[in-house]
Amino acid sequence: MTDLPLQGRTALVTGASRGVGKGIALELARAGCNVVVNFYCDPNGGTQTVLELKGLGVEAFEMNVDVGNNVAVGKMFSEILGRVPRLDILVNNAGIQTSAPLLDVSEADWDRVINTNLKGTFLCTQHAARHMKDHGGGAIVNIGSGCSKHPFPRLVAYTASKGGIEMFTKVAALELGPYSIRVNCVAPGAIIVERTLQDDPEYATTWAEATPLGRAGTPVDVGRAVAFLVSDQASYISGQTIWVDGAAFTKPNWPYKIE
Repeated sequence: MTDLPLQGRTALVTGASRGVGKGIALELARAGCNVVVNFYCDPNGGTQTVLELKGLGVEAFEMNVDVGNNVAVGKMFSEILGRVPRLDILVNNAGIQTSAPLLDVSEADWDRVINTNLKGTFLCTQHAARHMKDHGGGAIVNIGSGCSKHPFPRLVAYTASKGGIEMFTKVAALELGPYSIRVNCVAPGAIIVERTLQDDPEYATTWAEATPLGRAGTPVDVGRAVAFLVSDQASYISGQTIWVDGAAFTKPNWPYKIE
């Protein structure tokens, strides 16, 4: 009999129409989890993800909502909880980035990144945790980044948001633990998705050379880490950041070859 450790549970994954979010949603489904697919302004991608999830034998539906808008998020949770008996898992993955030197970043771009990445994580966590508190607990995973450990040039807003997410995770774990709600962070390194390949066609090769494991990552790598953290196998893990980076951001700036 196939092991389905998340069978009968329901997860909301934000930013799940493509890339890492889609990979997370699919891995949760492979573990038996029903999935609500959140996205914003990507209806084709959202619909395709739902179709693939249903093809894995789980229940799934989509929600086109801006996670940085509190009113919209409130309506999203009301609709979700009107369609499912309870929400067991939240994965805060929705994120955007804009590239520009610090001195050239516009206020509008700063606000857009912080609102989606950091405020969206806060709003969705707050709404989900209020429900989980009254329904026996749950598991929340926030998606961080390698820039939580190392600053990324030209990505000041993104770096600030992801650093904030890591510390938000720790505070949330402390406050929500008494309600049996576990909160962790998964920090991906170089992950091969459509966007990263558009930015750099040689992305996979470039990061394979810089990564001790000798390859760039995939959405499956991130999804498997998330699926573990929300499972009962991780029932005593909370407040942690798990790096899914092939040791790329553990590697020091060392002048000698590491054998």
